[in-house]
Amino acid sequence: MLSLRPNCECCDKDLPADSMEARICTYECTFCAGCVERVLGGSCPNCGGELVRRPIRPKNMLHKHPASTERVLRPHPGCAGAR
Repeated sequence: MLSLRPNCECCDKDLPADSMEARICTYECTFCAGCVERVLGGSCPNCGGELVRRPIRPKNMLHKHPASTERVLRPHPGCAGAR
């Protein structure tokens, strides 16, 4: 099950569980659409994998399986001021 991380690892933008802007790789590294397009060139800087839109968990399932609250921030070159 996806952890649904709450923020962009690049610019720290909030990405709630229902965000259409969240992008992830196969390791669940999480970034906002803006950083993926403007800074990262569509590839995960951690693993080199493809970044795709994160699926949205149905609201009724968020009660049973809530999104993560653990923020991850790993600024990469170009991330400073990306927000």
